[in-house]
Amino acid sequence: MLMILLPVLLLSDFMPGQDFDSRLKSIVKPYQFSLAVWEAQAIPGEVRQFIAPKRESVLHSVKYEIATVTGYFALTERIKTLKLNNQPNSISSGVELTRLQEQKAALSDTVAGILEKQISETLTELGIFNPVVRLRVTFPPVNFKLETPPNLLVISPRDSIESVRKITLQPALSHKDIAEIEFRTDELGVSSLVVGLGGLGATYPTFVTDEASLQWVIEAGVHEWLHQYLTFKPLGFAYLLDLTGLRRNYDVAVMNETLAGMLGEEIGKIVYEKYYAQPAGGISQSLPAAPEFDFDREMREIRRTVDSYLARGEISQAEEFMKESRESLAAKGYNIRKLNQAYFAFYGTYSDSPTSINPIGSELRELRAKSASPKDFLDRASVLTSHQQLRDSIK
Repeated sequence: MLMILLPVLLLSDFMPGQDFDSRLKSIVKPYQFSLAVWEAQAIPGEVRQFIAPKRESVLHSVKYEIATVTGYFALTERIKTLKLNNQPNSISSGVELTRLQEQKAALSDTVAGILEKQISETLTELGIFNPVVRLRVTFPPVNFKLETPPNLLVISPRDSIESVRKITLQPALSHKDIAEIEFRTDELGVSSLVVGLGGLGATYPTFVTDEASLQWVIEAGVHEWLHQYLTFKPLGFAYLLDLTGLRRNYDVAVMNETLAGMLGEEIGKIVYEKYYAQPAGGISQSLPAAPEFDFDREMREIRRTVDSYLARGEISQAEEFMKESRESLAAKGYNIRKLNQAYFAFYGTYSDSPTSINPIGSELRELRAKSASPKDFLDRASVLTSHQQLRDSIK
């Protein structure tokens, strides 16, 4: 796994000596997060755990494990509430916040281990495992850290929507740092955006944020594991070549991300419902009324209009339109910090995102509908290496 991921790790920290790249490197250097260094620090611990794994969870009942996990996420919600309501001069709130954060940190590895086991068992039950040496074990092993993932600097040209650089940055960046990075990068004649990630699969173990809901974390854990699983399949390997710049293929990137998103959500829900979902009450509830404003539809229309402007070479008009659209969305309660080409380049990779107008999402959903199970869908999709092959698979 490390041998395959190493080119990605190195490329994230190294940029060619061209003028643009050297200037960009000088901008991000004080803020850059080194995946290679993080791996070097994390892998010895993972090796020790593999050689002499902790057996604590074996001694605990499923009921105890579920209570431990739900207690951890209750702490997360309590910490969020305290941060939201905390007064600068409130000593008692500050003391309680510190105490809860320490409790949460002490539970982090235990909770991650429980969730890893539950996800692994579900993957095995679904038949998604590596048949080598005839062991019914998931490969690569499900392994993630519950902590804040790095930020990501996404760079797109101004005259098109395309991700041409993705650079990992430190997790703890201030608003001032982010504004400085984006301002100086934009001065290079490109469109940039610093994105806070919820998960990162380019490391082993993977990152999954520790500040989201339980169901979201489970789905993200499956999502990031799928990226690593797919690395050993034709689709994932083709995506690796795209990431390293050896063979650019935007369709492959969209297919890989969308597949991981779809199955991450589907399998994640199976895990959540098996262990944590509460039984439905006997009271029938009517469905909520559809909102008058359709955010997803609006974002797709914005994207189409921006594409039209850029196709005509009207870059300034496209950027002014995005600025006005962001303000209009904010007036309706949808606050997007920065709406630009880099925003669409990043979120458009996920074909099930409201910012995407790519047909790959609907085509993969059609393939899923024709597949007998999550494993069948994964087996069919993971061997595809082009958009045309995807089209052919649903004929």
